[in-house]
Amino acid sequence: MTACGLNFFYGQRQALNNVSFSIERGEIFGFLGPNGGGKTTLFKVLSTLVPSQAGTVRMLGRDLARDKAAIQRRMGVVFQHPSVDDKLTVGENLEHHGHLYGLRGSRLRERSRLMLERLGLSDRAADRVETLSGGLRRRAELAKALLHQPELLLLDEPSTGLDPGARREFNDYLAHLRRNEGVTIVLTTHYMEEAERCDRIAILNEGRMVAVAAPGELKERIGGDVVAVRSAGDPSTLMAKIDAALGLKSALVDGTIRIERPRGHELVRDLVERFGDQIENVTFGKPTLEDVFVHLTGRRFFTEDAGFGE
Repeated sequence: MTACGLNFFYGQRQALNNVSFSIERGEIFGFLGPNGGGKTTLFKVLSTLVPSQAGTVRMLGRDLARDKAAIQRRMGVVFQHPSVDDKLTVGENLEHHGHLYGLRGSRLRERSRLMLERLGLSDRAADRVETLSGGLRRRAELAKALLHQPELLLLDEPSTGLDPGARREFNDYLAHLRRNEGVTIVLTTHYMEEAERCDRIAILNEGRMVAVAAPGELKERIGGDVVAVRSAGDPSTLMAKIDAALGLKSALVDGTIRIERPRGHELVRDLVERFGDQIENVTFGKPTLEDVFVHLTGRRFFTEDAGFGE
């Protein structure tokens, strides 16, 4: 899959700003970003819900603008909000979905049986979806999306509403699909743990793609530990004192003084010795993907004002 120069506007607001990327066949690729970062709009474009207003997309060797129907037949989609019918059984949901893709008779029965078995739903086939737990409903969504053997699977915030255990099981099965069936998996997420399991991630911020790489490579770019200092008084005053005394170049992010430096434990010692009476607390640790986001954008990943969810 490749995209070049994608742009999308809601009135005067630009939700996608010149977004370009390339995804290899058989890769698990994640779009990571906060609410309002552009993930949902990008998912709508890739899943053919809305046409791109500018730019080009090629999926499965075809042009999305010209060959949408052909692409749809080879693609599976799991939306953030459930698309299974609560009043139907799990088996009935698969049956009706199969009809949309031309599956009938023994072929449909065999594919349904296989999907139910692989996703641990065989004993729930006759149960109405409304009786299932959140994790089992998500499995039913995935069974439906995989019923017609798609080569490409698109998932919008697939772990939303799942508890940590169900989230791990869901992600384990995605890895199985990639490893054993060669399915290309593209997902959007705001969960750091989910992004860590991708082969590569693209970080979106305010409609722009600010980085693309493997999670480990992105964290290595910080080049050391991340030390966070909370001031007992005015943080900007303390930050200026720290920078002057220790020759540092720190940053102030949402009231927290943030310093990137190797051997962070030594810096913590120096900070406590020199400014202990001015520090409320200080922590340090290896970089996380949230630290990468702060490093690239100058702001925290989770904020009170995160736009309106594009």
